[in-house]
Amino acid sequence: MTTFRLQRVTVRHLAGSKAPALHALDLEVRRGEQLALIGPSGAGKTTLLSTLACAHRPAEGRLEVLHQEPWRLSQGERHRLRAHLFLAPQTPPLPPRQRVVTAVLAARLPHWSLWRALASLVHPSDPQAAHAALARFGLGDKLYARVDRLSGGERQRCGLARLLLSSAEAFLVDEPIAALDPLLARHTLSILREEASARGATLVCSLHQVDLAREQFPRLVGLREGRIVFDAPSAEVSDAMIAELYANESVQPQTQPPHETPDRLAVGACY
Repeated sequence: MTTFRLQRVTVRHLAGSKAPALHALDLEVRRGEQLALIGPSGAGKTTLLSTLACAHRPAEGRLEVLHQEPWRLSQGERHRLRAHLFLAPQTPPLPPRQRVVTAVLAARLPHWSLWRALASLVHPSDPQAAHAALARFGLGDKLYARVDRLSGGERQRCGLARLLLSSAEAFLVDEPIAALDPLLARHTLSILREEASARGATLVCSLHQVDLAREQFPRLVGLREGRIVFDAPSAEVSDAMIAELYANESVQPQTQPPHETPDRLAVGACY
């Protein structure tokens, strides 16, 4: 069974430019597959994730998501389809004054009535589940903290804890470890992969850390200027292929030495 199928899919930039962000992509992702998207900044990784999440409508080509063509569905039907997908964007839409427990439980909003959602803002409906999800990312003690009191890395992991409470069949994760040191980065990717494997879900993850992508994911898709440069098992992706993918880029792909931890964590985010 396929989770995603793209046939000659072209997607335009949303900022009014007529230039395509994605050019005639052909891509198939089977149920339960785990793959990483890599490539230079501006290659189209985020646009591709948003397209798979039914957030961007293709200008041309055919897109199938869970054996349905989302842009041929009614708005209500497309909304129900999206409930089977979990998009974790790079920048988290976490209200700064909200408590962490409420932010994490928001993963269940697609399946709650309006009344239950409003009631949970006052009295969180399942704090134990939120705590368990946070604890897997080492944030159990942040359950009742305010979001604006978290560091960048903590916000990133808080956003990913939502994924654990979702009922999604596909996880679309954009740069989930941008704010994490090497040890936490590996731990976080392991949790995402374990969760996807446990429920038979599909995992598509964009990464700048090429070494970790090659180490953690069985399949790599290299994007450059909105086109797929290669789509291959990671064991078959050579150093020469990586060098060509990033050729003439002023910023080279990130690598993470296995035993080196920076003095301070960078600041980043996730959904």
